[in-house]
Amino acid sequence: MAFEDYVKAYKLGKRDYQYRMLHGMQPTVQVLDDILPGRGTYSEVSLGLVQIPADQIVGTKTGGRSSAFAGNFMPILRENTEFASKWASLSTSHIQEGIREPIRAYEYMNKFYVLEGNKRVSVMKFFDVAAIPGVVTRIVPKRTEEKENKIYYEFMDFYELSNINYIWFSEEGSFAKLQEAVGKEPEETWSEDDKLTFSSVYRRFSAEYYQINDSQKGDDELDVLPGDAFLSFIALYGYADICEKTTKELKNLIADTWEEFKLLEKKEEAVDLKLDPNNEKKSLLNLLLPTGMTKLKIAFLYAKTASSSAWTYAHELGRLHLDQAFPEKVSTVYYDNVTEENANAVIEDAIANECDIIFTTSPAFVQASVKAAIAHPDVRILNCSLNTSHRYIRTYYARMHEAKFLMGAIAGAMADNNKLAYVADLPIYGSIANINAFALGAKMINPRAEVYLEWTSLKDRDIYENIRRTGASCISGMDMVIPEDSSRYFGIYTLENDWPRSLAMPLWHWGKFYERLVRTIMDGTWKYDDKSPEKKAINYWWGMSSEVIDVICSKNLPIGTKRLVDLLKKTISSGEFNPFSGILYSQEGMVQGDPHVTLSPDQIAKMDWLAENVQGSLPKEYELQDQAKPAVLQQGVKKKEG
Repeated sequence: MAFEDYVKAYKLGKRDYQYRMLHGMQPTVQVLDDILPGRGTYSEVSLGLVQIPADQIVGTKTGGRSSAFAGNFMPILRENTEFASKWASLSTSHIQEGIREPIRAYEYMNKFYVLEGNKRVSVMKFFDVAAIPGVVTRIVPKRTEEKENKIYYEFMDFYELSNINYIWFSEEGSFAKLQEAVGKEPEETWSEDDKLTFSSVYRRFSAEYYQINDSQKGDDELDVLPGDAFLSFIALYGYADICEKTTKELKNLIADTWEEFKLLEKKEEAVDLKLDPNNEKKSLLNLLLPTGMTKLKIAFLYAKTASSSAWTYAHELGRLHLDQAFPEKVSTVYYDNVTEENANAVIEDAIANECDIIFTTSPAFVQASVKAAIAHPDVRILNCSLNTSHRYIRTYYARMHEAKFLMGAIAGAMADNNKLAYVADLPIYGSIANINAFALGAKMINPRAEVYLEWTSLKDRDIYENIRRTGASCISGMDMVIPEDSSRYFGIYTLENDWPRSLAMPLWHWGKFYERLVRTIMDGTWKYDDKSPEKKAINYWWGMSSEVIDVICSKNLPIGTKRLVDLLKKTISSGEFNPFSGILYSQEGMVQGDPHVTLSPDQIAKMDWLAENVQGSLPKEYELQDQAKPAVLQQGVKKKEG
């Protein structure tokens, strides 16, 4: 029986050997001595007895026995050799009583290389043993700026807390995200129960993930690490909930969520920015609801109320516009004071009330939106956010930076000195482009203009006292106010005896935005977009050319400045001019040096730098007010290092 097992293992080894040869790969196991960096560039640390994941044992420490094994650690020496006899004897021992003696191995970059016990490893891999006990020495390379090295150092920090070595990620910061996702503080150690629970759920996830992926054909097979997929999975559904799932429930949920994993493969190119509504002329019949289609019912989810939040009020105006635009075809409802905690229940209630379309108007509701969209594929769910990479929902936002450029030009023209102030809300995608566009617009009119940046979302911050202290003569305040608020501190204004004198304000015309989004469903454009072969996440990011944003000038603005605004508006709307074209400088130096190049929409959306004439910085998470953190956690701009 043991020799029959050896013959089977030998055939597996020869098959793997030949496959690797045909594809230009090393046919035998790796040799650690061949890939180690030079002496003096690494150190050694004893880890003691470790349960080594069998699939992470990839080679031998030295080259002595490497030629006896194919790359999958199956033997390639014939069955009449002494090697085969010893292998078969170990096979018998494993079947009868189990191989208990630990191997000796080295760990380097979370891969393991055997010093003693190669045949034991081969036998246990043949019998699909998940983990092999071993006395391990870790080889620690010196720190470098290479991505793989940084991830490895993050892994070592995580290993100190958890002693978990069987999960790996392709992106920096993922181990810290995992620590947070399972409910641990950054420096909190894992108990034995924590480790057992995690091992169970992660191994069940990995097994189902590999099984589904192996069933994919050709190009549909994903090149995504199970660790990356698992992290996105628990971020979406919650670690505690996933731990409670049965294997069958877990399998079904992984299958239902597969399109999300596909987006991980695309990474930087995962979002398809739709910059304008489909302008193709439709016949009158196409604009009518298809025969037999019932009246569309649309729900809006608001984080606050229209009477307490300018943002909610703007979207509420958009909802009311829909009622007027489609009185016979659409009915709308709204839910206000929605939180992250009750968003799931609110969306389920909207679906139970037969809503066909759901607009969730805060980035904080993304997770709930995706979960509901996966569970209810017939309901169209859209979230108001930018650069959100989810395949099951669509997102929408306006290119407000185009209006902010005009506002900056107005401020630059109207300021009594070179000091301007800009009041921003949240450091999320889109807001950084708004700040920079304002600064560039001001600099175009006044090359010496400095923009002093203030954030309303910071703790213990008196922004208007700071503005008075800087002596800014023109201020860009919040975009609009709520009806009950008599404050005039919005848009562009100057201060005269501490009283605001309005000059202009930007306009988010959500009514037109929602009208055109609903028309994409009515005229079939929605389905056309969904058939895109790239299978990217879809984000509607419309601007001045679509008339969804605008600038309204005050009677206090001089006629010449109004003409300048009209000219800039026309050139931006027609595509003749882009605020982010030409040579651009950030606070750190040159961003773009070619005067004939314009930043791509993707570069503008993901902007993480501030223009050179901006005085201020992106706030850290600990500086933010508690109510600002959910949206920032979901959509916050993170400064890239290096």
